Amino acid sequence: MSCKDQEQNELIADVYETSASGNQLTLVTEFEKLDSTSLIKIDPDQKFQTITGFGGAFTESSAYLLNKLSKKNRDTILQAYFSEEGANYSLCRTHMNSCDFSLGQYSYTPTEDKDLKDFSVKEDMDDLIPMIKEASAISKDGFKLFASPWTAPPWMKDNKEWVGGKLLPEHYPTWALFFSKYVDAYKEEGIDLWGFTVENEPLGNGNNWESMHFTPDEMTDFVVNHLGPKLETDGKGDLKILGYDQNREHLSEWVDSQFKNEETSKYFDGTAIHWYASTYEIFADELQNAHSKAPDKLLIQSEACIDAQIPVWKDDAWYWKKEATDWGFTWAPEKDKHLHPKYAPVNRYARDIIGCLNNWVDGWVDWNMVLDTKGGPNWFKNWCIAPVIVDPDKDEVYFTPLYYTMAHFSKFIRPGAEVLGVNKTDDDLMVSASKNTDGSIAIVVFNEGKEAKNFTLSLNNETKNMGIKGQAIQTIVIPSSK
Repeated sequence: MSCKDQEQNELIADVYETSASGNQLTLVTEFEKLDSTSLIKIDPDQKFQTITGFGGAFTESSAYLLNKLSKKNRDTILQAYFSEEGANYSLCRTHMNSCDFSLGQYSYTPTEDKDLKDFSVKEDMDDLIPMIKEASAISKDGFKLFASPWTAPPWMKDNKEWVGGKLLPEHYPTWALFFSKYVDAYKEEGIDLWGFTVENEPLGNGNNWESMHFTPDEMTDFVVNHLGPKLETDGKGDLKILGYDQNREHLSEWVDSQFKNEETSKYFDGTAIHWYASTYEIFADELQNAHSKAPDKLLIQSEACIDAQIPVWKDDAWYWKKEATDWGFTWAPEKDKHLHPKYAPVNRYARDIIGCLNNWVDGWVDWNMVLDTKGGPNWFKNWCIAPVIVDPDKDEVYFTPLYYTMAHFSKFIRPGAEVLGVNKTDDDLMVSASKNTDGSIAIVVFNEGKEAKNFTLSLNNETKNMGIKGQAIQTIVIPSSK
C-alpha cells in the first residue's frame, strides 16, 4: 500500500477528553502507545432514536444564587451552560409552583377558585424568569423548555396539604386550566414552553417535600379527558405531554397504561424517567420495553443528580472516587440495598447517559444547574450536588467534573442527531455514537478503569489508532464527509 493510500484511509477526527488526571474537555492529539488494542467500529447504516436534547433544570434555588453573584460570575455560568463555546444546552426543565429546591412553599393560585382568577407567576419574577430569559438570549439555537409540577395547591387536594394526597376529581378540570394559564403567563414574559411532564414523582417522595400522587390509570384519565383536550381547545395542542416522571424500575406499568390503545395514546407524546432507583443499574429491560410499547413516542430522562450529598468544594479528585452515597445507601429497603452502593459521581453520569443513549432514550436532563457549598438552598434541607457550585458570600464559582461530563454530550450531540450502531471488542469501554444533522458524527467513549487503553476507531473503511486515559471520558468528533 502506498503512502497516498494510507493517507486516504486515515480517519480525520478531533478528540476531546476529560480525565481524573486533569483534562477538562481538552483537545488531545497524542495517545500513549500500548501493547494491546481493541476495535470500535461505527455502523452508520444502523440507526436508532433521534435526539431531542441534553441539559439541566432552572430552579428557584439556582436562579436565586445567580442573583447573589457578581455580574461577571453570573454571566460566566450562563455562558458556560448555554453558549456555543460552552455546553450549549438544548433541553431544559423548570418547576411549576414550588419544589424542594425553592426558598419556600408557594403556588401561583393560593386562593380557592375554580376559575383561577388570581393566577400569577409573580413568585418567579425576581429569580426564575430572568435566569431563563438570559439563558435564551445567550443560546444561539435556543433550547426546548418543559415544566413539571410537584403538586397542585393544597386546596385542590384531598388532604389539603403540600405533601402527598391526591388531586380531587372535581378539580381535574381546574388543574388542566392551571397548565394552560401557566403557558400564557410565561409567554407574556417572553418565554415559550415546549411541553410538560404531568406530575413530578407521582409515586411520592416519602412524604418529605411537595408531592401529589397518581396511579398510572389516574394520570392517564387526567391527560386523556382533561389536560390534553384543554390544551387542544386553547390552541396549545402542539405542546408535548410526557407521562410518569419517576424512577425506571416501575416504567412498564406506566407505559402500559399510557399506551394501552389509540385513545389513551392520543395526548401522550412520551414518557419521562428518573435515575434514583440505583447508582449503577440503568434498567435497560424497562427502557427497551418502553420503546417497544411506543416506538414513535419520546423517552426522556427528566431528572438526575448526586443526591443526599453535600458538595465537595474544589476537589476534582473526589468526583472520580467511589465515595459518594445516595438516599438509598441509608434508606432503601433491605431487598434493594444492593442497588445503592457507593459510587464515583463522574462514573454515574457517564455510564448512565451512554447507557440511556444505547437503550432508546432521546433526551437527558440534569437537575439543578447551580447550588451552593451546602447543596442548597433548599427549604427542606434536601442537599444535593450540581455541576456548578458557588460560594455567594465570597463570589466564587467551581465548575466540577460533572459540568464537563455533561458537556461531552450536550455540546457535541445536537438535537436531531441519530444514534448509530456501535460494535466494540473491549467490554470495559462504554461507547455511544450519534450522527448530527450537519453530517458530523460524535462518539463518546468512557473508560471507568484506572488503566489507559488503546483502540482503533473504524468508520466506512477508514481507521484511526487512538487511546484513552484511565478514568476518562472522550468525545471524538468526525467532521461531515459532505
